[in-house]
Amino acid sequence: MKITRNEFGHDYQTYRFGYCEYAALEPKDSLADFYEKGFLPYSADPAMQNVFYMARSARIALPKFEFSSENRRIWKRFDALFSFRTLSISEAKKDPRIRTLFLKYFKKRHGEIVMPAKRFDAILEWTLPFRVLVYEKEGTLVAAVLEVSGKTFGHFWFSAYDLSYAKQSLGMWLMLDATRCAAKSDRAHYYIGTVYGAKALYKTNLKPLEFWNGSLWSTDLMQLKKLARSESK
Repeated sequence: MKITRNEFGHDYQTYRFGYCEYAALEPKDSLADFYEKGFLPYSADPAMQNVFYMARSARIALPKFEFSSENRRIWKRFDALFSFRTLSISEAKKDPRIRTLFLKYFKKRHGEIVMPAKRFDAILEWTLPFRVLVYEKEGTLVAAVLEVSGKTFGHFWFSAYDLSYAKQSLGMWLMLDATRCAAKSDRAHYYIGTVYGAKALYKTNLKPLEFWNGSLWSTDLMQLKKLARSESK
């Protein structure tokens, strides 16, 4: 693991100096170590491959995972509605519907510059243990999840779905279902991205949740919520 840091900002008067920390994946590295140390795959620059960034990521301790009452309410909304299968990246590339779904979803949901075709295609070239979770209804592709599937962990990286389901919490249901499937394995943790801003606080409904505070994994959800809400202001 090769660590590098780039200066981000500073307040010299109070001796506060900010640096962004990155880690490069080297041949003999354990991928699980990157996640354990607070790193997530960096995909903002398609030219950068196998580089990770440190952030306020969140993960679920799978051996203790269980649905809350709110989780069950959302779960019942789509339970048994879709057929489900997993595809390797090579198999997913042969199904043009998956690429189209991701590009269309991100363009409409988050804006055209967030996930252009060049970025999405570059992500699929990463040398990570990827798989794609596919959800269909009567043969029509409804949703897909790009997941990093390690031996001891999983990472719900990107998801996309038919936006006609947007107001029905399908996005949350996909995260619940992926976590539920991961909990059936012998994995220790399931990583669900970052928690920045109030819009990301829905992730705190998955328990038991831990977040990376820059030094260690914390279970102080009151602190996490305080941080996220302050950023929205």
